[in-house]
Amino acid sequence: MSTLQKFFENLLVIETATILAGPSVGMFLAELGATVIKIENAKIGGDTTRSWKLKSEDPESDISAYFTSVNWGKQSIALNLSDPTDKQILTALLDKADIFLQNFRPDLQARLGLTYAALSQRNQKLISAQIIAYEEQDPRPGFDAVMQAETGFTYLNGQPDGPPTKMPVALIDVLAAHQLKEALLLALMERTLTGQGSELKASLFQSGISALVNQAANYLAADFVPARIGSDHPSISPYGSIYQTADSEQIILAIGTDPQFVQLCHIVGCAELATDPRFQSNVQRVANNVALKDLLAERIKLYSRADLLTQLGAASVPAGAVRAMDDVFAQPAAQEMIHHGQLADGRTIRGVRAISFAMPVGLSAKTLTPPPRLDQDRAEILARIGL
Repeated sequence: MSTLQKFFENLLVIETATILAGPSVGMFLAELGATVIKIENAKIGGDTTRSWKLKSEDPESDISAYFTSVNWGKQSIALNLSDPTDKQILTALLDKADIFLQNFRPDLQARLGLTYAALSQRNQKLISAQIIAYEEQDPRPGFDAVMQAETGFTYLNGQPDGPPTKMPVALIDVLAAHQLKEALLLALMERTLTGQGSELKASLFQSGISALVNQAANYLAADFVPARIGSDHPSISPYGSIYQTADSEQIILAIGTDPQFVQLCHIVGCAELATDPRFQSNVQRVANNVALKDLLAERIKLYSRADLLTQLGAASVPAGAVRAMDDVFAQPAAQEMIHHGQLADGRTIRGVRAISFAMPVGLSAKTLTPPPRLDQDRAEILARIGL
C-alpha cells in the first residue's frame, strides 16, 4: 500500500452534517479510503433525506434514492444528543477523529459544546469543517432552493418570456461541497506540516456567488444586469442553442470560434451563412442571434441526430445530444461512474461515484459499500475503531 493510500485510509471522519452538501464531502472522503461514521439524529429518524422519497419508492424503507446520492461508504450511528450517554459517545468519537463534518447552526453548536474552540482543547489534530448558510451572524436557515434565488441563479434561469426557474439539482449545495473539499485538502496538508488541526467554514451563499463567474463579470466589469435568455449564451453564438433533428431528437451547439462556425455551415449545407455579413464574426452573430437560430433550425431539422453528431464530431465542431437520464447512463463513460451494491434486504442498488478525476499515482478510489440503514450495530462500529 502506498504512503498516500495509507494516509487516507488512516483518517477517521465523524459526520453530523445532513441533507446534501456536508454528506457529499463525507462520501468523497470515503471514496478516498477514509472511515466515515455518520451520526444521525435518533429523535427524528436520522438524516432528513431518508424520508425524501419519490411516489414509486417503498414508504417503509429508511433508505431513499435521495439519501443514497451522497451516503455510500459510510457507517451510521443514531444518537440523541440531548441524552448524556449518547453525547458522551459523540465526544469520544471526536476525541479520536481527524475530521468533523457538520452543519449545525452556530447557536446549537455552542449549546452542544461542539465549537472548534472546545473540541480542539481535547483533540489538537482535529479539523472541523462546517457548512454555513450566510455569514455567521445571519441566523437564516440555508436551503438550496432559497440560495439559488438569493445568489441570482433562479433569476437567470428559464426562458425570456417565462418565470424564474430553480435548477433541478441542489446546485448551491454541490458548489459549497466542492469549496469545503478544497479547504479540507489544504487543511490536511497544513496538518501534515504542523501537526495542528484547523477550523474551516464554507458558506452556501458565498459559494453560489463565486460560481456566477462570467455572469457576475457582466455586471461587475461591464455594468450589465443579465436576464433570462433560455439556453442561449449572452456573448457567444450559436452557443447553448438547442435544435430539433429530423427524428424529433434534440442537439445542442457550442460554437466558440469562427472556424467552427464555418465548419458547421458546410456540414448542414448552408455554406453561404459563413460569408453572410450578419454572421461573419462572433460579435455579429450575437447581434443577429435570432435570425441565425431560425436559419440553422431549418437546416438541422433535415438530419437525424446520430448522423449529424457523427459529422460534427468528425470535424471537431462542438455539439451534443440533449439526453434524458436513461440515455445519459447508457453511455460507456457514464457506466464507469456507477457504484453497484446490495442492501441488507437483498435489493440491488446503484449510485454515482463522488470522484470523477484521474487519481494521483499511489492512490486509487475505493469501491464503496451501499448507504447504511439507520439500525446498524452501534457497539460493533465503536469496537471497530477502538471505543
